[in-house]
Amino acid sequence: MLDSLFKDFDNIIVLDTETTGLSFRNDEIIELAFLRLSGDTMEEYDEFIRLSPGRRIPPQIVSLTGISDDMLENYGVEKERACRALVEALSGRRTLLAAYNAQFDLCFLYYFLLRFGKAEALQGLKLLDAMTVYKDRRPFPHKLANAVSAYALQTQNTHRAIDDTRATLELLCAMEAEEADLERYINLFGYNQKYGVSGPRISSVRYLPQGYAGSGKLYLHS
Repeated sequence: MLDSLFKDFDNIIVLDTETTGLSFRNDEIIELAFLRLSGDTMEEYDEFIRLSPGRRIPPQIVSLTGISDDMLENYGVEKERACRALVEALSGRRTLLAAYNAQFDLCFLYYFLLRFGKAEALQGLKLLDAMTVYKDRRPFPHKLANAVSAYALQTQNTHRAIDDTRATLELLCAMEAEEADLERYINLFGYNQKYGVSGPRISSVRYLPQGYAGSGKLYLHS
């Protein structure tokens, strides 16, 4: 599983978040899930995260994710506890963090960790955006649900963080089996030239415009 990546990394973390909206600074993470692969072992983390006092999940997010305020209140953990779990997972040597549309998750994670003075946990990490790879492999549309269908994956895109994390891992494995060049996409994120990069740019990432229909391997572009 992901043998081409384990040549250079001891730990691979595949991650997804569900949030109250699209604003990295103002919205909040309501579910954090990740799979931590190390050698032949895989650890799974999935927690609801309670909202700040006075905050509620917007109705459209409840409809999309199936996550309700009652679920967060009854089963959620405090933000600081989720922060500690994430920082611990990221602290391993030679760690790669992967996600689908990683720019979105990383911006949310930065502001989430910053609240507890732990944003440095993201510094120096190697990053892999599964969506950038998928855009080079298949034409538009490029949502995770489209990738699930294109590769006939068993795990469905449900807009629940743990399911989407599992789907992303399955997708990475399928794309590696198709062509073992995932390592060429590390710290390389494609973006839509019409809209630009979403959120703050990550200093360690190389951003290149990427078309809808694919125009060759992004890592071969200047």
